[in-house]
Amino acid sequence: MQSPRRQHWGKTLESICLPVGALLFSLVLFGIFCAAVGSNPFEVYASIHKAAFGNWRSFQNTLIRAAPLMLTALCTALPARLGLVIIGNEGALVMGGIGAIIVGLGLGGNAPPLVVQIGMALAGLLFGGLWIGAVGALRHYRGVNETISSLLMNYIAIAFLNHLVNGPMKDPSSLNKPSSFPIPAVDMLGVLPGTRIHYGLIYGIVACVIAYVLIQRTTFGFAARTAGGNIRAARIAGLPVGKLTMAICFLAGSCAGLAGMVEVAAVHGRANESLNAGYGYSGILVAFIARYNPLAATVVAVLLGGILASGGILQRVHNLPDATVLVFQGLVFLVVMYSESLYGRLAIFKERHEVKPTRQPAAVV
Repeated sequence: MQSPRRQHWGKTLESICLPVGALLFSLVLFGIFCAAVGSNPFEVYASIHKAAFGNWRSFQNTLIRAAPLMLTALCTALPARLGLVIIGNEGALVMGGIGAIIVGLGLGGNAPPLVVQIGMALAGLLFGGLWIGAVGALRHYRGVNETISSLLMNYIAIAFLNHLVNGPMKDPSSLNKPSSFPIPAVDMLGVLPGTRIHYGLIYGIVACVIAYVLIQRTTFGFAARTAGGNIRAARIAGLPVGKLTMAICFLAGSCAGLAGMVEVAAVHGRANESLNAGYGYSGILVAFIARYNPLAATVVAVLLGGILASGGILQRVHNLPDATVLVFQGLVFLVVMYSESLYGRLAIFKERHEVKPTRQPAAVV
């Protein structure tokens, strides 16, 4: 029989080794794919490393892409603690960007830059939170499956964005890519001193730390984890499952909405179809690999951000399509999903003790 401490370390080791093993196996499968299309897998691996972590400039590109991934990962990771599978990250990001551009254009030039930035952040949080909060409401009050509803709401948000940038908010000078009017340059988010990394990375790290403390170190988080473990028992215990569902979904959407604000206020400077860049969908993968742990999501986001940053070099050096990195992501997703079935089943993470039969005393006649 395992001692509680050994059992804890076994589960911890399992939660680390299985995702790492899944990533390595995905890398092997991706190498086979590259070889099948005529590229040397080892040269492709070297190019990915060079583009993602080869030098300080490359690493900055990786961190820029990691910032929205950290925030969108929380949109899936937080509801998962309540037993919900939310994949509406992309829609919440887009809605957060729309909220940010509305406030940015409304306040730009009429208020100090700090006030404008705070207003855009609050708008991103509110728009994204209400978007996924609606998914929680449908789940709790109408019994609508949250996975399906959140997926469909992605397309609604994207269609709404296209309507705005092609209609009411369109800048007439944006001919090739319909866009909104730009935010004044003075109101844009700045960069960390001596780098090209915008402050969105700080937002992502802080949000992940707060989410970890909220879930693991507060009574609210304990209630959410209890409801996620057994919702019937939670109701019997008197926990407000409906309020927990609404609160968790709002917080999850707020994180993705903040990612949309970061993309508008720190990268694009305006709203256009570039908001729909796939960071929301990639955030789902980050959450799965991180096992819904907000702190682990920061590390996984950097790794996946490096993969996304390598798309250009694969196209230039190896004549591979820029979307090749999406193939890699797809392989990682499939292998990670399969690895979920291995938790608790591998003997290497279990300690077995053979119980020797005790000798019974001889019967007294």
